[in-house]
Amino acid sequence: MRPAGSAGRGRRPFLEGAYAPVTEEVTAHDLPVVGRIPRELDGRYLRNGPNVLGLEDPTAHHWMQGEGMVHGVRLRAGRAEWYRNRWVRARSVAQKLGEPYPWPEPAADFAANTHVIGFQGKVLALQESGPLPYELDEELRTVGPYDFGGSLRGAFTAHTKYDAWADELHAVAYDVTWGFVRHLVVDGAGRVARSTDVPVADSPMMHDFALTERHVVLFDVPVTFDAEAAARGESVPYTWNRRHPTRIGVLPREGGKVRWFPVEPFYFSHTLNAYDDGDRIVVDVTSMPAPFYAAGNGRGGPAAAGPPTLHRWTIDLRHGRAVERQLDDRPQEFPRLREDLVTRPHRYAYTAFAADMWRAYGGLGDTPPDHAFTNTLIKQDLLRGTSEVHRFPRGAAVSEPVFVPREPAPGAGPRPGAAGHGRGPGHGRREDDGYVLAYAHDPDRGATDLVILAAQDFTAAPLARVQLPVRVPLGFHGSWVADPA
Repeated sequence: MRPAGSAGRGRRPFLEGAYAPVTEEVTAHDLPVVGRIPRELDGRYLRNGPNVLGLEDPTAHHWMQGEGMVHGVRLRAGRAEWYRNRWVRARSVAQKLGEPYPWPEPAADFAANTHVIGFQGKVLALQESGPLPYELDEELRTVGPYDFGGSLRGAFTAHTKYDAWADELHAVAYDVTWGFVRHLVVDGAGRVARSTDVPVADSPMMHDFALTERHVVLFDVPVTFDAEAAARGESVPYTWNRRHPTRIGVLPREGGKVRWFPVEPFYFSHTLNAYDDGDRIVVDVTSMPAPFYAAGNGRGGPAAAGPPTLHRWTIDLRHGRAVERQLDDRPQEFPRLREDLVTRPHRYAYTAFAADMWRAYGGLGDTPPDHAFTNTLIKQDLLRGTSEVHRFPRGAAVSEPVFVPREPAPGAGPRPGAAGHGRGPGHGRREDDGYVLAYAHDPDRGATDLVILAAQDFTAAPLARVQLPVRVPLGFHGSWVADPA
């Protein structure tokens, strides 16, 4: 089923305004900076997202199927050395650009458009539901498909979890040809060391998951594969399936049998973090009210029944129940934290809200729920139950925030994102001792800035605004990839 009504069906909001794809790859050096870049920021800020190339029929295009383009800024010694944007060179992209494709073509090939991470000194562009990651070099050129040294069988995911304490990269992958989802563990040598198949019905879209010290948490929501839509040639053949039960699964991290907890229908969007608390598991997520339509409502992108908000699930293993509590009723998405706390208790969360995104999703109408609460980054103090808001101008179209620690915690080894992660990280001076980086459109310049905020002075003016020469369209996820210490 699809959303009722036809309002706005003539528009293509995912090809307009803040979403409009850019048409050129750009390289710019010695970028102008307003303010001062902290000298300890030594690395690259990267973000991935759909950027359709060679569009022939706008009415048949879906935003989630746009070719991946990675946007990056290189910071070093207080300078912004360069900005680059590059399409991920899957075979289809290489053909459209008139370039050779020099690698064996993977069975499921796609220009990964959802995430980009640093792992074992490599940069990987990620996609879910089948395609292999693509490796990129230091200047965002495509190195080729990446299968973890031949150890990956089948699909990977866009949302990995790196556990710095165990030096392991975790993934939960799905594929429409499987009757299961697969938990994968990549070891410190960069090879898939263990996999566990978890049977599921209806081929659900399992976009993200959660990881604790002892458990893997699965969100089985009723967005499932639609064979009839696939036969019609729809690019995103997934539908809201009211017959598919909504449930949360708890899998032992070392493998074994999953334990399912039935819950009321909702759409799970993204995980902030999770941790074990005795016989309970605490999971913080952003989620949207049911129903959610991945294929959309004829506007060229997904459609939501309402905006995402921040929630906490507490899974009581002893008494066999999962209880949800809303932490903040304001619209917000793309939750991030200090990455070396993945699987451990956390205090702070960083989220974003861009009015253009939720107008395009069609669940908010023409005006966001709070007219004043648009284009913001939010810092949540989950211990005190308070928050701070950094507001941007109308039309700023701010994207996902990424936290970068000011310096590694004692004994933590290389900084998160650096080549060759270390073992046993701690909290450093304070959990929020660092910086928050995000792309934000500058309406006055008609181009994008890389904004650098002091996390401990979150509402103050940015420490620096790196002025990019072009606009970065609204997209998905990114990472700070630090240079080796």
